Amino acid sequence: MRFQGTESYVATDDLKVAVNAAVTLERPLLVKGEPGTGKTELARQVSAALGLEMIEWHVKSTTKAQQGLYEYDAVSRLRDSQLGDARVQDVGNYIKRGKLWQAFASEERVVLLIDEVDKADIEFPNDLLQELDRMEFHVYETGETVSAKHRPIVIITSNNEKELPDAFLRRCFFHYIQFPDMETLKQIVDVHHPGIKEALLTTALTQFFEVRETQGLKKKPSTSEVLDWLKLLLAEDLNPEDLKRDGANALPKLHGALLKNEQDVHLFERLAFMARGQR
Repeated sequence: MRFQGTESYVATDDLKVAVNAAVTLERPLLVKGEPGTGKTELARQVSAALGLEMIEWHVKSTTKAQQGLYEYDAVSRLRDSQLGDARVQDVGNYIKRGKLWQAFASEERVVLLIDEVDKADIEFPNDLLQELDRMEFHVYETGETVSAKHRPIVIITSNNEKELPDAFLRRCFFHYIQFPDMETLKQIVDVHHPGIKEALLTTALTQFFEVRETQGLKKKPSTSEVLDWLKLLLAEDLNPEDLKRDGANALPKLHGALLKNEQDVHLFERLAFMARGQR
């Protein structure tokens, strides 16, 4: 069971090594990188390539680790007991299985994605240490212990918004997805926009990297954003000459696909103003 990438996902050699190492070691794969570099999509492609079902747990700022195990609805049970409902005799009727329980209970091995783990409280990763290590947990309300029938392939993503605990990091295999270079990005574009003219692609990507490397940029455009931008360029049937910028207009064509806040738009407007002043 080895991951070699898919037709719709360009995986670099070091990323393939990381996925396969994590599978061999039976440890969670912690994937970091800029937003939009394909971290979440990696889990979906691993699932597709290995022919395994995927279970997705998208973490929010309010998410607690316990929710990944199970949730006990004591309020509903109390209400039903007041109404004389016979369901209250079985506490299991009021326990909702979380994503980890679903993964542990699956009859076949699955891929479990824990997406954007750094969005939650700092204690969230620590609260999952034992469950991810031992692949089991205890349900206090019923007295049962839930153990994984098959150890899932766990992929955890992080946008690096906050530091993760050392104890958590020790239990993971780590990989940082570097932003792709020009040649790798061309391969990615070819998957999504096959047949794009080489001259247009080279001009667009050159301009894209110039935008990314602009000093003072608050949010650098990502892989997903350049794909959206190229889709718009193709839809508008623009050619390389149409993309040329001059001192009067430093903003790239259809810049709303690349620049996502007013500070960055104003930055390019100031650069254009300064260029005009130097003439």
